[in-house]
Amino acid sequence: MTEETTYKRVLLKLSGEAFCRRGESGISMAELASLCEEIREVVQSGVQLAVVVGGGNILRGSQFAASSSTVKEQTAHYMGMLATVINGLALQDALEGVGVPTRLQTAIKMDGVAEPFIRRRCLRHLEKGRVVILSAGTGSPFVTTDTAAALRAREIGADVVLKATKVDGVYSDDPEKNPHAVRYADLTYEDVLAQKLQVMDAQAVQHCMEQGLPIVVFNYRKAGSIARVVAGERVGTRIVPSPTRID
Repeated sequence: MTEETTYKRVLLKLSGEAFCRRGESGISMAELASLCEEIREVVQSGVQLAVVVGGGNILRGSQFAASSSTVKEQTAHYMGMLATVINGLALQDALEGVGVPTRLQTAIKMDGVAEPFIRRRCLRHLEKGRVVILSAGTGSPFVTTDTAAALRAREIGADVVLKATKVDGVYSDDPEKNPHAVRYADLTYEDVLAQKLQVMDAQAVQHCMEQGLPIVVFNYRKAGSIARVVAGERVGTRIVPSPTRID
């Protein structure tokens, strides 16, 4: 790990939209290649990196369930979990194509595709410098991939949760709809929960709060942003425990 690196072990949460162009669905090879270059830069700095992937670019279980009168809600959630595995496979091949060693682990057993998530095995991969891609959420329906990210971060002893988004932090309102929305530089977990800010779902924030695990929300589309966050630069919005809040 280089002297410039602030965090030793990082949990990066990527939503499904990170795999496609803005307003589109599916997987964009150009977006995937750009993402892999960002990740490679972080890995080369010596950081241990685990990545939790979403699947909304293919199918979002909760939305699909709401629009379907045929497929049961539980089934729709499992379908969404499988969509994250597709993204995980794509990310794995793309990363290895640029020389980054990886392991894909899933919360649902599928031996022909990936390893099952086993905490000790995951830690061993991280210690060996492999990027561990974590897919299929928690393996249970009705649990978001944000909550899966918070849980996995706690399990592996991550130093921080990086929430990659398409905006440069947390705002008082949707900045794409309200030009007067204010961006926050720092928040506490209590701020997020009390104001019901659209950061991560409440359960995910609660898990981070219980662990005192900082969250950084940032725009992954800006070149070098992941590496800058890991290096401790003030990028995006930091969500931290109340006693260490910086005003």
